[in-house]
Amino acid sequence: MPAPISAIIVNYNAGTFLTNCVLATLNQVQQIIVVDNASCDSSLLELEARFPNEKHLQIIRLNSNTGFAAGCNTGLSASTQPYILFLNPDCILGENSLHRMMEVMESDASIGMVGGYLTNPDGTEQGGGRRAIPTPWRAFVRAFGLHHLAKFWPKLFFDFHLNKRPLPNKPIEVEAISGALMLVRLDAINDVGHWDESYFLHCEDLDWCMRFQQKHWKIVFVPDAPVKHFQGTCSHARPFFVAWHKHKGMLHFYQKFFRHQHASILMGLIALAVWFRFGVSVIFHTVKQCCKRIKS
Repeated sequence: MPAPISAIIVNYNAGTFLTNCVLATLNQVQQIIVVDNASCDSSLLELEARFPNEKHLQIIRLNSNTGFAAGCNTGLSASTQPYILFLNPDCILGENSLHRMMEVMESDASIGMVGGYLTNPDGTEQGGGRRAIPTPWRAFVRAFGLHHLAKFWPKLFFDFHLNKRPLPNKPIEVEAISGALMLVRLDAINDVGHWDESYFLHCEDLDWCMRFQQKHWKIVFVPDAPVKHFQGTCSHARPFFVAWHKHKGMLHFYQKFFRHQHASILMGLIALAVWFRFGVSVIFHTVKQCCKRIKS
């Protein structure tokens, strides 16, 4: 029996991954909504060819790429179920993973958001599936490698990448999960509000997790709900575009949630650090592309 879930998949040039994602999800939910951000590949053609008369599948075609957050909100407006699954098109649900996530969600009415065990194609745990909020201090610690001192001073040099820690043997409450896989209670969404469309790509999931915490909704990571994530499938073709919006999103996130907690000079240093990191990212991708051209 499919769960009372509307699965929302925001697609942008995901190719065959989109069809595989829908195939793994279709029998587990009541409704699948694919919001397409003006893809120019064959992903929608392949999907329609594979599911020509599927009544549980709805495709919403947008005229332009509105970004991930806006795409999620568009899907929300068409959803009909009391639980919403936000799922990246390059994710493949395990056979019983969604059922397990629903079990955890329904075990406690104060749980607003549940995430599963995101793995790389090789089976290793992926970063982001369970994490702490990267506050300015935590980001500073990570950027300068000070997290290696956590074994001596764990509270001071805390690493927000929790995937470096042993996998828990039961569901645990965390500060944040990944937007690639979020099972969310509709009542919680109505309380917290929709995704912030000021973000185009990246950090919008951290924003939502922050707001869920502010409204006292629990966020839970479920270690026995595996989901394979072919991370970056939709972004490899445009690394500079992705890097720009990622760092722009980081800056918006810090300004939105930490501006009133820290002095202006510190926030200025944070902005400088974010754009310095963007510059390093641009250089890295430029060198990488040059090396590819030379080899070819």
